[in-house]
Amino acid sequence: MIDAIELVSEFFERLTAIDLQIVERAAKEPCPDCDGPLYRGDYPRKPRGGLLAVLAEVFGRRFSLCCGRDGCRRRATPPSVRYLGRRVYVGAVVVLASAVALAAATVSAGVGATGVPARTTRRWLRWWRGPFTSSAPFVDLSARMVPAPDRERLPVSLLERLGGDGPAPVAKLLVWLAPITTTSCADGSRLVRGVM
Repeated sequence: MIDAIELVSEFFERLTAIDLQIVERAAKEPCPDCDGPLYRGDYPRKPRGGLLAVLAEVFGRRFSLCCGRDGCRRRATPPSVRYLGRRVYVGAVVVLASAVALAAATVSAGVGATGVPARTTRRWLRWWRGPFTSSAPFVDLSARMVPAPDRERLPVSLLERLGGDGPAPVAKLLVWLAPITTTSCADGSRLVRGVM
């Protein structure tokens, strides 16, 4: 399943379009702190794609919003399917490199296939098995899947259950993960519903 995935420009264009939908929905809402208007206030990012997603390195901007009311000016960054929180690598690479690390016979084989350092991949695998399993998206996904995904094989068990060929399951998983990509936008899951 992992070997067949090729992350081409159309995949990243689709993720960008989904992020634009999310930021447009968020811009229609008032500032969560003062009810003032929200305006686009994107900021620069320098994401990494490793060998899996060299094309993702063109994501130079993280879509964000700022309050337009004087005295507030708070940032309200909506969820994203391109970035997975504050991680330097794009979300698709975090998912795929973790899956490759589980499938690879040796650590060096995983590094050679993804371009992501082994230490980074091990840290991600600890996150998948630890903090992620207590997150709202995992609880929601587990409730929808019977039997629940195998925690020891995350994210592979989720990708297998989301079904489809190529990058489609990765995109679906990134949509489910989007609410945990920000803390400045309360209940980000409502902004993500129905975008795919």
